[in-house]
Amino acid sequence: MTFLPQNNAEDPPLRPTTDPADRADPELQSVVPDQPNKPYDIKDIVRPVLDDRYFFEVQADYAPNIVIGFGRLGGRPVGIVANQPAHLAGCLDISASVKAARFVRFCDCFNIPLVTFEDVPGFLPGTAQEFGGIIKHGAKLLYAFCEATVPKLTVITRKAYGGAYCVMSSKHIRGDANFAYPTAEIAVMGPEGAVNILYKREMDAAKNAAALKEEKTREYREKFANPYVAAERGYIDEVIEPRDTRRRLIQALDVLHTKRDTNPPRKHGNMPL
Repeated sequence: MTFLPQNNAEDPPLRPTTDPADRADPELQSVVPDQPNKPYDIKDIVRPVLDDRYFFEVQADYAPNIVIGFGRLGGRPVGIVANQPAHLAGCLDISASVKAARFVRFCDCFNIPLVTFEDVPGFLPGTAQEFGGIIKHGAKLLYAFCEATVPKLTVITRKAYGGAYCVMSSKHIRGDANFAYPTAEIAVMGPEGAVNILYKREMDAAKNAAALKEEKTREYREKFANPYVAAERGYIDEVIEPRDTRRRLIQALDVLHTKRDTNPPRKHGNMPL
């Protein structure tokens, strides 16, 4: 309850902290593995960034491929939404989408800023998800982020692919401050999958298909799957070093804490129920 205001007309309670706002965390430099398919625990990034390294997770046992909870940055309460690469590679499925969407709307109800840590390879494939309505339920999270008027900060730690990238509080849906680590890959899909589609004929005809695939994968990664191309196009505000995450988030929150935004006047939106 210490994270919440008394009602929706108040700002969240500010709690003074002795944790320096400019504290750097060198250990964050090595949390994200060099191998793009190797899992890691996103909470190893979330906790060091927050005041006193305290993260109050909620609904931890439900849809563990997404992590939600509360923390503070510079004394200000924030709501954390983070993909969890240690479970289902961080994919969004029906349960994760609904879990995160409800939490985003809860934070927006009580003026709690949202901080998103993104490492998402896409929506979980499979007939069970398709028959269960993954598009409809995934759209709930998209709708929640779009409608939220609180400050919205995003840090892309590694993968940000396709529609799932857009859903996770991207610039395209009114994200306020979007950062990326140098390890970030922002693209329509992963390099390996894209190369298999784009250069299938060439690889089928090549004498050394493996060498051609490796070359094209490296070329795709250099041209598309990196944060600098996205930053050049305005999709990312800044490429930051992991150790500076706390400092940059607090700076952005200081700028945005007086943000007042309103949605277009209408009777109500047509939420994807």
